[in-house]
Amino acid sequence: MAGDANQARRAKSPDLFPDGDPFRLLVNAITDYAIYMLDPSGHVVSWNAGAQRFKGYTADEIIGQHFSRFYGADDVRAGVPEAVLRIAETEGKFEAEGWRVRKDGSRFWAHVVVDPIRDGHGGLLGFAKITRDLSERKIAEDALLDSKLEFRLLVQSVTDYAIYMLDTEGNVVSWNAGAQRIKGYLPSEIIGQHFSRFYTPEDRAAGEPRRALLTAEREGRFEKEGVRVRKDGTRFWANVVIDPIRTPDGRLRGFAKITRDVTERRAQQEKLEQAREALMQSQKMEAIGQLTGGVAHDFNNLLTAVLGSLELVQKRVGDDPRVADLIGNAQQAARRGATLTQRMLAFARRQDLQVEPTDVAELVAGMTELLDRSLGASIGIATRFPAAMGKVMVDRNQLEMALLNLALNARDAMPDGGPLEIAAREEAVDTDNPLRLTAGRYAVLSVIDRGEGMDEATLRRATEPFYTTKGVGKGTGLGLSMVHGLAEQMGGGLDLKSQPGVGTTASMWLPIADPAADAAAAPPPSDPLASGPQRSLAILAVDDDFLVLSNTAAMLDDLGHRTTMAHSARDALKALRQEKFDLLITDQGMPGMTGAELIDLVLSEQPELPIIIATGYAELPPGTAEGIPRIAKPFLQAHLADAVRNAVGR
Repeated sequence: MAGDANQARRAKSPDLFPDGDPFRLLVNAITDYAIYMLDPSGHVVSWNAGAQRFKGYTADEIIGQHFSRFYGADDVRAGVPEAVLRIAETEGKFEAEGWRVRKDGSRFWAHVVVDPIRDGHGGLLGFAKITRDLSERKIAEDALLDSKLEFRLLVQSVTDYAIYMLDTEGNVVSWNAGAQRIKGYLPSEIIGQHFSRFYTPEDRAAGEPRRALLTAEREGRFEKEGVRVRKDGTRFWANVVIDPIRTPDGRLRGFAKITRDVTERRAQQEKLEQAREALMQSQKMEAIGQLTGGVAHDFNNLLTAVLGSLELVQKRVGDDPRVADLIGNAQQAARRGATLTQRMLAFARRQDLQVEPTDVAELVAGMTELLDRSLGASIGIATRFPAAMGKVMVDRNQLEMALLNLALNARDAMPDGGPLEIAAREEAVDTDNPLRLTAGRYAVLSVIDRGEGMDEATLRRATEPFYTTKGVGKGTGLGLSMVHGLAEQMGGGLDLKSQPGVGTTASMWLPIADPAADAAAAPPPSDPLASGPQRSLAILAVDDDFLVLSNTAAMLDDLGHRTTMAHSARDALKALRQEKFDLLITDQGMPGMTGAELIDLVLSEQPELPIIIATGYAELPPGTAEGIPRIAKPFLQAHLADAVRNAVGR
């Protein structure tokens, strides 16, 4: 019955192109397009080679069948085929793309055009239907769409980088999650806004945003690090890359902008640079300290000979005031040299310190007259101390010298006069502190001026030995380095803060004394042998420096003692084994055998022999010759006499 119906439809369908007609031949020859005719109700009337290739039906199989069989079941139920014909009839054309079904049930993506066919009176004869298989293009488009979607998901999922697009004018076109996290804006708040709002006002005024886009367009890339601004106004350090986006024909479409917050990395780099610089500075200062300590030691030897000889000469000259003045000048110059070596040794941390618990407020109060006289009337001194503060472990004399140095520096920074404040406070520090102090409690003793101040470059070099800004002949450059070395030698540190035109605060951090140490530091009972005439002693003096040795021997002889000189430790051992002595005075730094090594040998043979070590600095190894009294170079005859009296008394 169905076959008869199809034959009837064929018979009734108009034959627009009889066999042999050129148009029929043309249509049937086309294989890239399915071109066929439908009657007014949608049944297939004609069928070309392209239709057979796309859809799999021969002409005999499909002519007379309704074209709805080319649609999926869902489209048929939805009435899509009928709607297609209705739109073509009423609007003059139907065009669309969609899925269609082949004879074998497989689907393909088709581009469909349906046009109504009318007679000369406008009557509907049927429809011309042209279909093209666009499956390959559809697959490619879907793949591209999937790729775009995946790329969008990829970009949107990145949170460590702000990745977004700008149009050619610099307005934000897209915004990913990283941009929102780093800069704080929601997409709805920033898309359409100009990217210059991420720059500081100073950079905007300087034209940095526009310069960045022009550079990217001209050179193909822009990269820079700088400060950027978040939505809340906070600033961060950013690494920025801008690339131009161009169409295939080279036309500028916009810019791709990638921003990374590198604030933490920059901070780590700065810390690393500071640590590297501190290490280099430490190594440099250590090398200078070694050199300074050695020079000061040799200089002390020379000063010992000079001062001792001048004392002996002063005793032997007559009453000529001109000679006395010359000797006095020479002695004053030698004492200044001794002070200079003390500063050098303090910087090198080789000074022999007599550390004891000290009340800082009491010490400063005792220096008031000295400070007033040294600083002059144009400097107003004020002190600020807490009501109660623990004592500090320091050498009183050296701390007084350090305070005087800081006060004189403050005076020089205020040539027209001004206020100078000496203040103290207690601070507790942990192991993580800029001065690398041991954890504990410290007294911070500060000298504060309102003078010229120092710039950053000067401040970095302020504690270097021999560095001074006071001009030739106005300073040795050892004042601050001495304070720095002294503070470190006493277990603390020196902190300098300064600004040009504001002033300088120099703070010594000194460890608070243990109460037990304070109680143990009671003054010893007076020694009955500390005064009175000395008996003549047989003394062996040992020093590798001939000037020092001969000068020491001369001072001892002048005191009434009998002195034997030894130029080395080995000569001293030989003399001790040949003759009996009441006292041994030995230098520490000697080639071949040090004074400490000599003492160990001597005590093993003569344990009761009194011994004195003469040294330019505290260079004895820990645990060596403990309890042996010392005399510091350079020394005067009175110092030598006291040392001899005390050593023999022990």
